[in-house]
Amino acid sequence: MVINTGSIALLAFVFGDYMSKAFSLGPYSTAIWAIGVVLVLTVVNLIGISAASWVQTLLTSIEVLGLILVAIAGFYVSGDAPASPAYFSSTPSLGMFGLAMVFVLLTYGGWNEAAYISAEVHGGRRAIVPVIVISIFILTIIYVFVNFALLSGLGLKGLASSNAVAADLMGRAFGPSGERVLGLFVATAALTSINATMIVGARTNYALGKDWPALSFMGHWEGGRGSPTRALWVQSGISLVLVVFGLWQTDGFGAMVEFTAPVFWFFLFLVGISLFVMRVKDPSAERPFKVPLYPFTPILFCLTCAYLTYSSITYAASKNAVDVSLWVMALGIVALLLMQLRKKI
Repeated sequence: MVINTGSIALLAFVFGDYMSKAFSLGPYSTAIWAIGVVLVLTVVNLIGISAASWVQTLLTSIEVLGLILVAIAGFYVSGDAPASPAYFSSTPSLGMFGLAMVFVLLTYGGWNEAAYISAEVHGGRRAIVPVIVISIFILTIIYVFVNFALLSGLGLKGLASSNAVAADLMGRAFGPSGERVLGLFVATAALTSINATMIVGARTNYALGKDWPALSFMGHWEGGRGSPTRALWVQSGISLVLVVFGLWQTDGFGAMVEFTAPVFWFFLFLVGISLFVMRVKDPSAERPFKVPLYPFTPILFCLTCAYLTYSSITYAASKNAVDVSLWVMALGIVALLLMQLRKKI
């Protein structure tokens, strides 16, 4: 209801913002592009996992090329960056640091999602660990490199005043044509993330359908296509509702961050807690992967998630938006209790 669907809607607004810079469709251009991309990628995933994975590989290749262009542009115009305050010239509060990290770690969103398709990965469950670790390492290098380029080309003040930093940077480096081309690259990057989220999110819905009788309508698998079609439709339907909801807000992207972030970090906190619970309740279960430095690592993870939950709730509250996601969670608790009751009956 919130995390994957909210992420899809959030990324759809990013796609819409950048596509609108290149090809505006009028006053509701961002929302039109956002709705369109959700529908198109849903169809691609309904065709089957082969089509979805082929599209994912192509889009990822284009995305990496775009990031390289951003880095080149950033260092190309480094001498022309607007005057900015000196780095570390002020000391923000701990709460502001948490707010900054909510947005920074948003860019790493998806680091854990390879685990959702572990049953379909060659090499079995053990192959997932190196995939996740190597991916995080590569993404961190690319992310830091691109941010150095953005700081070099736009400066802190330029970054703060921009809603499409990569496109603005390319505009300063190569003119309007460069801005339009880079806008298309960033839009492609958003497509990559939307498609990946659709692939993994639908599979969690399918797993819910298999585990809970009340949600059994989602537990249908199309063997020939290799995709959970009904789960995909449910996920896309909720995502489209969220896009329409974001359309009526001042900033659709910001509204989705406010909606998604508190739930995302709270549930990651619960995942960390569940590790300790399962160690106690089911000590004899097979465990293909041993948590390094246990219990220090999961304790640190839980503390970080708890702090970011607090930061994201504080941010959403400052925008008078926290009640939406909290109401959805409250409804989820009611739905869970009803499903448990039905399961017992």
